[in-house]
Amino acid sequence: MKIDLTETTSSKINAALVQARRDIGTPAIGMVLTLVIVTDEENAYDALKSANEASHEHPSRIVVVIKRVSRSPRSRRDARLDAEVRVGADAGTGETVVLRLHGELVHHAQSVVLPLLLPDAPVVVWWPDGAPSDLAGDPLGALGQRRITDTYACENPLRALGERAAAYAPGDTDLSWTRITPWRSMLAAALDQQALKVTSAAVEGEDENPSCELLAMWLADRLQVPVKRTHSQGPGLTSVRLETKDGDIVLDRADGSLATLCMPGQPDRAVALKRRDTAELLAEELRRLDPDNTYEASLKFGVAKLAAEAPAPAPAKASDSPETVTGPKADAAKPAAKPTKKAPAK
Repeated sequence: MKIDLTETTSSKINAALVQARRDIGTPAIGMVLTLVIVTDEENAYDALKSANEASHEHPSRIVVVIKRVSRSPRSRRDARLDAEVRVGADAGTGETVVLRLHGELVHHAQSVVLPLLLPDAPVVVWWPDGAPSDLAGDPLGALGQRRITDTYACENPLRALGERAAAYAPGDTDLSWTRITPWRSMLAAALDQQALKVTSAAVEGEDENPSCELLAMWLADRLQVPVKRTHSQGPGLTSVRLETKDGDIVLDRADGSLATLCMPGQPDRAVALKRRDTAELLAEELRRLDPDNTYEASLKFGVAKLAAEAPAPAPAKASDSPETVTGPKADAAKPAAKPTKKAPAK
């Protein structure tokens, strides 16, 4: 069932939700949380589709906040709220409210969303794209116990990771971190099978891929070893190599679906490691509502501490200036000074 409301208010939306539940014969509320999606018209359809699929595992009230940009000064002064209420088969296993905010109301979205939250239920805020730098300081982000972003959708993912680390607050998380959960589980299980001391590591994947950077920072933080970040054509994360004295542990995924795990003294084995869609990632994040301390530690480790793959140095030319050397070798390389003649005493 769909109900369109034009120039409405939050109280009228709540009344429409109650009436719609009665009309379809389900007056009771069986939802476990409120999921607030902050997006634009371009990405609203895909985000809502993923949320509806995730609601089969987590029945929830989905509130989609779409801020409409006004073109003229007069329309920017006028405040208007349009809404679409979906209940039943059109809203997954919960209910959906699509809010379109116009004019001055764009700057006060939290006042519209607050009356629509389920009472005594957790609130999760998700930005599929265009997330603010300070999630907890955002008026809508302050309503949620969990705040989900996706740095993969940012124009500059590495800069976005730095912003997330600088303004991190308990409850923040990112779908780029969720994407590497199977990789982290597989690598941790491999190290549990054999008590090997890792001396260094290398993570290979697409350039400017935040999931690759987060996995490299996780390895560097947990293993306390140098981690080299190398680049490939993808798709996504392609290979992780853990170097030990007894041989290398390699988890390689070239096609984005099936990976090969190589361990010292054991035959190579094929493992399923497919790339998951947004609905699966969102469902995983909705399973936990407590702060993710492991994500916090990995995020704050910093991309700058990773060893990036550097190009080979160019050969020196005859016109180049000689290399400057410091330390004991420099003293040995210096030509012996010629003795100076002393002036005869008078």
